[in-house]
Amino acid sequence: MQFLYPNVLFFMLIPTILLAFFITTNKKSMQKLFTQEALNKLTVNNKFMNQNTRNILFFIAVILMLIALGRPVIEPKEQELKQELISYTIALDTSKSMLADDIKPNRLTFAKNKLLKLLDLSKDKVVSVILFSNSSYILSPLTSDITSLKQIVSRIDEKYTFDNGSSLQVAIKSASKLLKNIQTKNLIILTDGTDKNSFEEEIKLAKDFNINIYIITTASKERTPIRLENGKFLNDENGNIVTVALNENIKNLSLNTNGAYINYTIDDYDIESIIKTVENNSKKQNTTSKKFKVYTELFYYPLALALLILLIAFSSLPKSRFLPFILILLIQYDLKASITDFKTIDKAQEAYEKKDYEKAAKEFKKVAKTPQAYYNLANSLYKQKKFKQALKNYKKVISSDESLEFKKLHNMGNSYTKLNQLEEAIRSYEKALKFKEDKQTRQNLDIVKDALKKQDSKKSNEKNNKQKNKNNKNNENKKQENDKQNSNQNQNTKNKKDEKNSSLKNSKNKETEKNKENKENKNEQKAENNKINNKEKKSQISKISEKEISNREEKKWLRQLEKNELEVFLKKDEESNEKTKW
Repeated sequence: MQFLYPNVLFFMLIPTILLAFFITTNKKSMQKLFTQEALNKLTVNNKFMNQNTRNILFFIAVILMLIALGRPVIEPKEQELKQELISYTIALDTSKSMLADDIKPNRLTFAKNKLLKLLDLSKDKVVSVILFSNSSYILSPLTSDITSLKQIVSRIDEKYTFDNGSSLQVAIKSASKLLKNIQTKNLIILTDGTDKNSFEEEIKLAKDFNINIYIITTASKERTPIRLENGKFLNDENGNIVTVALNENIKNLSLNTNGAYINYTIDDYDIESIIKTVENNSKKQNTTSKKFKVYTELFYYPLALALLILLIAFSSLPKSRFLPFILILLIQYDLKASITDFKTIDKAQEAYEKKDYEKAAKEFKKVAKTPQAYYNLANSLYKQKKFKQALKNYKKVISSDESLEFKKLHNMGNSYTKLNQLEEAIRSYEKALKFKEDKQTRQNLDIVKDALKKQDSKKSNEKNNKQKNKNNKNNENKKQENDKQNSNQNQNTKNKKDEKNSSLKNSKNKETEKNKENKENKNEQKAENNKINNKEKKSQISKISEKEISNREEKKWLRQLEKNELEVFLKKDEESNEKTKW
């Protein structure tokens, strides 16, 4: 065993001996500080413990506290830590077009906040930052000091906007210098897409320098004017207001350089996706190793024992012989639970800093008894993306500390945003602003309000489209019904017409048959008349013969018979079904 702070033992030893001397010799000093009634309550019954015994216990407790301050440890082990880090450069577009406010409060501020969140996810990486428009400026070389880099980035505002255009070539050239000694060169660009339609030159330049380009666009497809710092809009040479929109052609630059492209999202999905892709496509590079010692701490044992002895020394033990031992056991148990809390908190803090949020949440949960403990537990759950559980613990944070209340409400707003409960998020941000006017909270509030407005507009459009489709469907059904009715009506009309035509046809056929029958009757009548006439003629001939007509007339008549010159009528046999050709 050894002490990490042995000097404490020597510096505190003399004051401790003097203190013990004054306590044992000055018997009336306690009477000056407390009333007799208080002393009677604090004094231990002589039956169990006298004044000298208490003084000895007090002295032992002080000695144990000094030992705890010396920080005793055992089993020191030396460990070597080798870090394998990924390096990349982040380029922020600061051209005039980034002042457009299609994204609240404007594109530049929104992109800066995205850059800060990128740095939050880069604690185990080496990062450099450049600003570019038509020229590029190195804001920071490669560094692992992310905290200091965030302080520098947070100072970026509208004053950093330079020119009326953007040149990605200068950004690529600057990145190539910063990443000169890096094996896998990655460049993450935050831009609105610039105003170029073709990026062939940039693609060729990136391939020459072997740079992988990842792009996060921070602009919408709606054309928006550029509001300058003086409140006026940017005009072109002809005096017309310049409007800008997202240039999606820039995706060709990333897709042709082994990178990735994504448009902004309100949450951190865009950043997390890009970081994950960079990690998958990059090879980690070794940095200098660090050696450090790991100890097993022992200071809480003498400290816990000292506190227990102090409680015994300053307590009036009851008359019962068994109750004191029970109380001592209970007090010792409670002391272990409370005194070792700080060790649990240290473990939780250490896990949180190492981004082991699951372990941090587990440790914080053990000591979740105070508002600060609930707040730390909620933050650990938030980092694990367990937003519902985080909200549940944020709501348990009830404190008179306005700073803690502000941070709680701000984080609740972020949690509601992640759950897409935008109205609740707005209420949380507004409550937080009542405690403190914070720029980041105000920006988050504006972004969520803008998103809620777009969401409501989208729902309204969907509702209108749904109603329109319903009306179209009803009209179509009505039209089909009308067509069916018209079809039935036309069919009925046709049937009636067919019936009428059929009736007319039947009538005509009947008339034809009747005419035919009349004609046949006429022919029969005529044939009958001819027959009668022939009979009469025959009768007359017979009579002429009888009267002995002259031979000349008789011969003439006979010749006519031979030549068939006499008229003959033929008639169809009614009993026969065959047609006879005559």
